[in-house]
Amino acid sequence: MAIEIQTIVSMPFAENTYVVWKPRSSEAIVIDPGTEPEPILEFLRERELTVVAILNTHGHADHIAGNADMKQAFPDAPLIIGAGDAELLTNPRLNVSRSFGFDVISPPADQLVREGDTLLFAGLTLDILEIPGHSPGHVVFVVRDEGIVFGGDVLFRGSVGRTDFPGGSFSTLAAGIRGKLYILPERTVVYPGHGPVTTVGHERETNPFVPMNAE
Repeated sequence: MAIEIQTIVSMPFAENTYVVWKPRSSEAIVIDPGTEPEPILEFLRERELTVVAILNTHGHADHIAGNADMKQAFPDAPLIIGAGDAELLTNPRLNVSRSFGFDVISPPADQLVREGDTLLFAGLTLDILEIPGHSPGHVVFVVRDEGIVFGGDVLFRGSVGRTDFPGGSFSTLAAGIRGKLYILPERTVVYPGHGPVTTVGHERETNPFVPMNAE
């Protein structure tokens, strides 16, 4: 693999934050900084990495709670999220933090992305796919030359993202998984927002919630 990926888990939601960089490079991206930003910042300091972009797969609180700390530490790094989830960043009701008894308010996005956009940061090329259903504007980041997807809360190992939050829809989520993720090469590795990594092929064959050929 020509890139390095460090997973840092934030409690209490066991959310996966990913730090991604190329070997021998000092530039990194951070994907979905969670509710415990200090371990992320500590890792970045230890590795002497500079964050050049902060990416959110979606706007739920457990994936955006560390945005403010990342922006404070790396003010030049743009905060990027799917256009359909932009308002979740600053609205505790929509980002469901208020439902859990606390208010998360992120800085607003510096850049909004949509289906078909491409991001170029830290020597990485990330293609954007919109897969709503867990949240209204959920996106995933596809690093095609590495066969990797940073998938947020769309597809998990043996499961899928919950769809009972505001703007959720199971039928929309399932259609996106089948139409956009399951068509990727079967060896594509999915780095999810919670739990262990999986592959497109494994989920296409065994996922009980979204079987490939269901009507």
